[in-house]
Amino acid sequence: MIELRTYVFIDSLQPQLASYMGTVSMGFLPVSGDSCLWMEVAPGMAVHHLSDIALKASNVHLGQQVVERSYGSMVIHHRDQSDVLESSAHVLRFLKTEHTTRQPCKVMWNEVIRAITPDHATLINRERRGSMVLPGQSMLIMETEPAGYIIYAANEAEKASNITLVEARAVGAYGRLIMVGKEADVLEASRAATEALKRI
Repeated sequence: MIELRTYVFIDSLQPQLASYMGTVSMGFLPVSGDSCLWMEVAPGMAVHHLSDIALKASNVHLGQQVVERSYGSMVIHHRDQSDVLESSAHVLRFLKTEHTTRQPCKVMWNEVIRAITPDHATLINRERRGSMVLPGQSMLIMETEPAGYIIYAANEAEKASNITLVEARAVGAYGRLIMVGKEADVLEASRAATEALKRI
């Protein structure tokens, strides 16, 4: 039996998140404004069949497919929301389920660190794929379980606040998000991300 761990539909990818996803994408690159579906299932190998179903159902592009030992995830995207929704409907019908059966999101960590020191900023920057942290900025760090929900948190935070995306890692045991900016902007991003995850 295939377990639906994560199901995240994004109506419009924000510019920073779309660019960040492009740095790790092994498939067709998403662009700002694309509609997107992030899905994670267990066992991991099942994601190959689900990707095949999604790609044959509409004109969507496969942005990423990751097969881990326990979990598999796929990202499909298209400019037209109806294509993404059509493909996702086909996948859910195959699974004989609805998106509401997805695993609930748990926020494992949510913290704002104010006025980052130069040493701390340098260490974070060595591992990042997004923008750099500047000394003196405040930083939002967040973790979710399952990992894929962090994409939704990042997109909603970017919609709500003038924030800089440093990291949005959505595979593995936990999803990890790092965003930086002025303290007020970071606090607003944290609020928006938290409220978005509560709606899942």
